[in-house]
Amino acid sequence: MPQDRFPSTDSVTSPARECFAVVPSDTEELPQIPKALYVGTGGDLVLNGASGGPDVVFRNVPNGMILDLRPSFVRSTGTTAADIVGLA
Repeated sequence: MPQDRFPSTDSVTSPARECFAVVPSDTEELPQIPKALYVGTGGDLVLNGASGGPDVVFRNVPNGMILDLRPSFVRSTGTTAADIVGLA
């Protein structure tokens, strides 16, 4: 394993230390709240923020976009974007 010279500098604004595949679901929360989402294949993205509230639709997210937001859900209904990666 490579040495991490900055192990104690992790915060919501620092670069991601982990990444995980996001599988959109209407009922299952994400396994952890990410710092951001990477959208590999663009489209619409339906999210629910970490604080709850109503779902929000991000329309026409382009390929390769990183969205600096912290969702608890990525909904399958209405989401057409694919290859989504959570950055944590």
